[in-house]
Amino acid sequence: MAGPIHYEIYVRKHANAEWSLLMAHEDRRHSIDTAEEIIRDKIAAAVKVTKEILDPVTMEFSSISVLRLGAPDPVRKKAKTEAPAGPACRSPAELYTVHARENLGHILEDWLRRQGVTAFELLHSPVLAERLDAAGVEVQHAIQKVAVPEAQATGQDLHGLLRLYQKLSDQTVEQIVKAGRRGDFVDPAIVPLAQIAENLQGDADRAFKMGGTIAHALNGLRGSRARLSALLDLCDQAPQEGTNRAMVMVPVEQILCEMLASSWNLPDLFGPSLDQGSTLAAVVRMVAPNEVAAIVAHDPRLAVMVPPVDGPGARLGERLAVGEFPLVASALAKMVLRELTSPRRLRPGDAEGEINILRALAMSLTAAAGRLLTLEEVQNAFIERSRLLVTADFVAAYVRGSSSVLEEAERLARLSDNVTGGSSKRAAARWLEACVSSLRFEAELCTNTIPPLHRLMALRRLQRTIEGAGLVGKSAENTTEALGRIGTKIAEESRVLSQIGKASAPVQQRLTVLLRLASADTAPVGKVNEMARSEAMRLMRLPETRQSLQAAPEALATLIPMLKSVGMAS
Repeated sequence: MAGPIHYEIYVRKHANAEWSLLMAHEDRRHSIDTAEEIIRDKIAAAVKVTKEILDPVTMEFSSISVLRLGAPDPVRKKAKTEAPAGPACRSPAELYTVHARENLGHILEDWLRRQGVTAFELLHSPVLAERLDAAGVEVQHAIQKVAVPEAQATGQDLHGLLRLYQKLSDQTVEQIVKAGRRGDFVDPAIVPLAQIAENLQGDADRAFKMGGTIAHALNGLRGSRARLSALLDLCDQAPQEGTNRAMVMVPVEQILCEMLASSWNLPDLFGPSLDQGSTLAAVVRMVAPNEVAAIVAHDPRLAVMVPPVDGPGARLGERLAVGEFPLVASALAKMVLRELTSPRRLRPGDAEGEINILRALAMSLTAAAGRLLTLEEVQNAFIERSRLLVTADFVAAYVRGSSSVLEEAERLARLSDNVTGGSSKRAAARWLEACVSSLRFEAELCTNTIPPLHRLMALRRLQRTIEGAGLVGKSAENTTEALGRIGTKIAEESRVLSQIGKASAPVQQRLTVLLRLASADTAPVGKVNEMARSEAMRLMRLPETRQSLQAAPEALATLIPMLKSVGMAS
C-alpha cells in the first residue's frame, strides 16, 4: 500500500551544473506548471520533476521521474592541454595599466583599506611603497594570491613565478622610491599646480610624475570626505584648458574611480547611518543631481527617501552634471547596477522600506537613463532584483506583522505591483493566489465585524491592484475569481443588497449605492454585480421610486450615466 505522495522540483542553473532541489509540493499540476515556467523564463538550464512515494513500512521514499525539460545531462570531457602561457606581468610598467591596478586593488584590498588609500596612490607614493615593502607578510601573501592560481591555470613552475613576482615587486618599489628622492613628485602646496603641469610639458614620464604629485597632495589625509575635498581643490587649481589641464584631470579621475568604487569609502562620504539602499540613492543623486532634483520637485515624498548630498559630494555632483569625469559617473552608475543585481538586501530588517527605496531608485535611474546607462540596463537590473523580492524569505518578512489576512493580501498585492519581469510577476501572482484562496482568508472576510460594504470595497481594491500590476496567467485569473466568489458570499450571507433596497434613506441615495455595486465600482467583479443590478431594477419598478424621480428630475439626470453603465438605460 502506498503512503503519502509529494512532488520535488530539481534544477540545474547552467548546463554543466549538478542537480539541486528547488522546492517540493503536494500538487502534481502545480509542480509541472512551475517547472515549465522555469524553462520558459530561462531561470535554469534544465529542470526535472520527480514523484516521491513514502513506503509506510520502511519509511523510505521511492522516486519516479515525471518530467524532464531543458539541457541534457552534461558529458564530462577531458580538458585539452594548452601550451603554457608566460607570466601576466613582466615589468613594472605593466603594473600601471587599468587592469593591473584593478587586480592590485583586489589583492591588496585589506591593506589598502587599513591605509585608506587606492592602488593608484600606492604606485605613485614613495611613502606607501616603502610602508608596503616593510610589511613583508603582506607582499608575500599578495604574490602567492597571484602566482598560485596562475601556475595552476597555465602549468608554469610555481617557484619560478614566485621569484619573478618578488623581483617585480622589488623593482617597482625601487623605481617609486628613487623617483621620490630625485624630487620628481612636487608638492602642489609649495609650487602651483598649473606651474608643475607647465614644467612637465614634453617630459616622457609626465604621466608618472603628475600622478605622484597628485598622490603627494593626499599624503596623511584620512577619510573619503577630506580626500575628495583635496582632489576637488586640485581641480580648481588646474589649468583651464589644453593638454596641461588634461595632465591634471586624468590622474584625479583615476583616483576618484578607485576611491568611490570601494564601498567602504561611501559611508564616510554620505554618512555612516545610511543603509545600503539609502547609500545607493545618495550615489544616484550625486551622479545625476539635476534629474533627481526634478523628480523630487514633482514628488516631494522622494525627498524623504533620497538622502541629501552635501559637502564634497555635492561639489563632485556639480562637476559630473556638466560632463566632467565621465569615467567616474559611469563607474558609479555601474556600481549601483551591480548592487541591485547582487543578493545583498538593501534594507535588512525592513522589507517594506526596501520596496520604497527600490521605487525611488527606479525612478531616479530611469530619469537618468540615456546619459549614464541605457534604459535596457536599468530594466534588466530591476528584473534581477525583482527575483529576490518574490523569494520565500523576503515574502515572509514582508507580510510579517500583518494584523489580518486582508492586510496580508493587500501587502502581497502591493508587492505584485512593485516587481517587474514576467517570471517575477507570475511568482507574485502565485503568492497572492495562495493567500486569497486560503480558507483563512474566506473565513475572516465572511465573519468579520467590518461592515459588508467596506469588505466589498476592499476586495475590489485588490482586484484593481491586480489589474494595475499587469498580473496575467492562471494564478491572476484564479485570484480575481476567488475575490468575486467571496464578495458574492459576503453579499448573500449579510443580505446587504436587500437591506439597501429597503433602507429608509432617499431613493436616489439607495439607487446610487446599488448601481455602484452593479458597475463593479465598489464591489469585486463577479456574481455580486448581477445581484446588485437585479436589486436596483426591483427598486426602479416600485411606484414610489418613479414618483420620487419624476418629482426630482435633477436626481434622475445624475443616475442616468450609472444606469447606462449597467445596461439599465439606453
